[in-house]
Amino acid sequence: MARPSKLAHVVYMTRRFDKMLAWYKDVFEATAQYENPALAFLTYDEEHHRFAFINMDAFDPNGKPGVMPAGVGVNHVGYTFENVGELLETYDRLKQSGIMPYWRIHHGVTLSVYYQDPDGNRMEFQVDCYPDAAGANAFMQTETFAKNPAGVEIDPDDLLERYRNGESSETLLMRPDGPPSPIPHEHGLFLQ
Repeated sequence: MARPSKLAHVVYMTRRFDKMLAWYKDVFEATAQYENPALAFLTYDEEHHRFAFINMDAFDPNGKPGVMPAGVGVNHVGYTFENVGELLETYDRLKQSGIMPYWRIHHGVTLSVYYQDPDGNRMEFQVDCYPDAAGANAFMQTETFAKNPAGVEIDPDDLLERYRNGESSETLLMRPDGPPSPIPHEHGLFLQ
């Protein structure tokens, strides 16, 4: 049975965006890998991000159709798997047990499936799409990422079949073309 190889990151929802960024930058001597008025990714080591922050005040229900503010606090915790095969086999094992992800997405830097435990705590199971943080950090500086930092929905069953048929990891980890994924209500941002 595959297990995560590391605890990757924590994502926070906040209404004190600037203060939170300043505090985490100071306390952890972290640097921003990507930052805009609604979203920031910070790291203090070789990981592409250890913290992400969602500025809940940036989600105005009158200014952004379909999105309204939710609470603050931990949005989810991310766990990294060693390779795409382990991630997809874990997805299949959990599916066989009746545990289904609520969000299946290719973020560009990671290929991810999101789950909720019985208490509603959210977690991301992911695999890195770049062999090192330098590649992921470079991608986070592109116009492609700036236009769509959430990512593109994926079909894990299709990826699992392709993996079992021998398709290369490099091909499976390529971000597909497609529109930005809607953010599911289970992710703490509620769709109207």
